[in-house]
Amino acid sequence: MNYVIWDVETDSADTNYATIIEIGAILLDKDLKEKERFSARCRIPQDRVPSATALCVNRSSINLLTKQNLSHYQMLNQIEAKFKEWSPSIFLGYSSINFDDEVLRKEFFKTLRDPYITNTKGNHRHDALNIVRAAFAIDPEVLKTELNSKGNVSMKLESLGRLNGYNTEAAHSALFDSELCGKILSQIKQKQSNLWNDYFETKNKLSVEEIIKKKTMITINEYFYSKSRLYLVAPLHASNCVHPVYKWGQGVDIRIDVEPLFKLSYQELKKAMLKTPKFLRTIRSNKAPIIIDASHAMKAEPYNAISTEILKKRAEMVKSNAKFAQDVCSILKELADEKKDTSSQLDIEPEESIYQGGFTSNNDKILFSKFHDTDWRGKFSMLEKFEDKRMLYFGERLIFNEAPEILPDKIQKRIKNQIADKILSETGKEKWWTISSARSEIDKLREDDSKMFSFKTKEEKLDFLKEIDRYYDFLQKKYKNFKSENSYF
Repeated sequence: MNYVIWDVETDSADTNYATIIEIGAILLDKDLKEKERFSARCRIPQDRVPSATALCVNRSSINLLTKQNLSHYQMLNQIEAKFKEWSPSIFLGYSSINFDDEVLRKEFFKTLRDPYITNTKGNHRHDALNIVRAAFAIDPEVLKTELNSKGNVSMKLESLGRLNGYNTEAAHSALFDSELCGKILSQIKQKQSNLWNDYFETKNKLSVEEIIKKKTMITINEYFYSKSRLYLVAPLHASNCVHPVYKWGQGVDIRIDVEPLFKLSYQELKKAMLKTPKFLRTIRSNKAPIIIDASHAMKAEPYNAISTEILKKRAEMVKSNAKFAQDVCSILKELADEKKDTSSQLDIEPEESIYQGGFTSNNDKILFSKFHDTDWRGKFSMLEKFEDKRMLYFGERLIFNEAPEILPDKIQKRIKNQIADKILSETGKEKWWTISSARSEIDKLREDDSKMFSFKTKEEKLDFLKEIDRYYDFLQKKYKNFKSENSYF
């Protein structure tokens, strides 16, 4: 199977509200030899406020954000077409599952597309950062590394690239980061060829669940407090080895004597599960966790100080105890329900609703391709056919950004009011960037000489920030006459 290594640059670090402004992707064969590459940049839609920090990191000037040939919608069209052309493949990037994948899913969701393009229809997804951390935990010499300011090994892509002999001056541009990620993975594949296929055994949720159900003892890799560690884990009995709510695998860290756990009452077990260090290990089945043979953790501390016979006995006791597994999963459900009851009951914004708001119906999915195949007037006419009201909301926003002349004046005014209420809000409780919060951020960046990003001089940084501030002026003037007197945000 081919690999697609990809990366996005965005205008924000919040995946719910981030906008993809640049993408880079490289198609590689099974030996990590390049077959094709793809990159694109776009204009930023004028209904959102970009974060100055994000723009400084990826050096996206206002000139780049406003004068590209491609609109945001056109770029997403290209991404979807290219990823479909390259399918089936394993899609991965550096910390992509927690960020790039989430942003792409939400961007596709907000532009009326199937959001799960990287892990459905024969595709799988993985994360290069997970592989790097595991490779380092197994062999600290697999890559040259440096210590960060806190004295911990740096796992940043730029740092790894630079230390291992690659030019990193163009880091934080999407295509360059994709290329750099591929080079780091190639080194790992070469030095740990015996483990390479094992790393990818967890490229989909079903494979992870199968391993957890069948194996008595496994090695997992986790990253805590800036350190990559190997854990020897015994998955729970196959009848109850998955979290009843979150659907993540569950196992016991067999560094501890497990027999006393089996003797606890239900309430005592619940208290024990809340204590730290935790004996229960969560295996995030849908996040491409690294699961390898038990022998690797058995060689690491503290397991190497425990006899193999004892470790195997503990694992078999956990794996065979159906009642213990059932009690653990019942407690996990109670804890999840308690957390849900005490969580915030604030209304979920449409941009945040990809998971909380339910899956899009099959009828609506059928309409997606028809929606994109028609002209803008046809798109507007189709909006009333969608069952999911979120699609109506996103569809109107999409047309507003791409072809506002198509919308009736009444709808245009309503949308402008909604945008103004959001970006001009000053409550301080907003979950998105507002003009007010963005300007506060810029003020801090101006004064903080430790935040130089890749700028060579302070004057260069200040000039860059000045242009961003002017763009905020533009947005404020554009929407100031539309802010509702009684904003509902």
